[in-house]
Amino acid sequence: MINRDRLVKTFTDLVQIDSPSGEEEAMAEELTRRLEGFGLTVKRDSYGNLVASDGRPDPLLLSAHMDTVEPGRGVKPKIDGDRIESDGTTILGGDCKCGVSAILEALESVYEDDVPHIGIEVAFTREEEIGLVGARNLDFTMLTAKEAIVFDGEGSAAQITSSSPTYIGFDIEVTGRAAHAGVEPEKGLSAIRIAAELITRLPQGRLDEETTFNIGTIEGGSVRNTVAETTIIHGEFRSRNIETLDGLRVQVSEALDEVREMFPEAELDDHLHTEFETYTLSDDDAATSRVVSALEGLGLEPMFQPSGGGTDGNVFRLRGMSAVVVGMADHGMHTVREYVVIPELVDTAHLCEALLRQQDS
Repeated sequence: MINRDRLVKTFTDLVQIDSPSGEEEAMAEELTRRLEGFGLTVKRDSYGNLVASDGRPDPLLLSAHMDTVEPGRGVKPKIDGDRIESDGTTILGGDCKCGVSAILEALESVYEDDVPHIGIEVAFTREEEIGLVGARNLDFTMLTAKEAIVFDGEGSAAQITSSSPTYIGFDIEVTGRAAHAGVEPEKGLSAIRIAAELITRLPQGRLDEETTFNIGTIEGGSVRNTVAETTIIHGEFRSRNIETLDGLRVQVSEALDEVREMFPEAELDDHLHTEFETYTLSDDDAATSRVVSALEGLGLEPMFQPSGGGTDGNVFRLRGMSAVVVGMADHGMHTVREYVVIPELVDTAHLCEALLRQQDS
């Protein structure tokens, strides 16, 4: 039986374990201890991802990630009625420790009740928040599941991510020429000025209902009185429309060419890289049908919602698995105003438990 108090304690305990991207070891050790306590075999792949299994055939994969965004150190959770919040100086860490906690509670419920259940695999990944890095480096030879449920969506458990975009990151390095800004600035060629010219030629914000473009960071210059020699621009664009993505690639290329013509003595080196690929759920998707059936059995109405973000589900689907992302009771992700709705967290654990107790997909 799902135990609300135990679930809340698990969650509040886990969010107090610092696990920013790249520093998940303490979290992995705690999860290993808990999973082994259920009798599961737990292994780590060469990248540090955690994989657990009960060794039975045709398992269902339950997945969440171990890392959090910053500011995520020294989280102090507080319970206010049916909500869990941080003290306002950090994120709460519900993304994705809600998902982790729900999986752990469902496993504990199934094992303590000693009820029939399907085969179980669990994957807790590293560095999801910095580009699904852990999942992209996951040793898939350690998994046998053909279907995955990823507990990493915003909102209630009934909220299913119906589609996710392709994400293109880009890095543009501008090299000009340094000079003393007060003595001989005319001998310089400001990389910051050139970067500004480029940025004004690029789109920003939401371009349409399924496309966004963003300049995330600009790094450049050395000291106040020197004409900046180098500047690096980091940005991204996302869309669920392949033709739109191709158009944005062309737009970036044309903007670069224009600025190169304006500043022939400068160097502009660009690198575009795909972090994850788009998907849209189909009516006959196996994992989706499994989740819909479980939700309806719990009296919850499935709600399909497109997302502008990516999850490990993008990677699982790219690797040929039927994967679906569900909500995990978290709201206001990646902000210090993040909060978790406890009844929704309980529903998430109930959904996970119901999925495990299903005998047929």
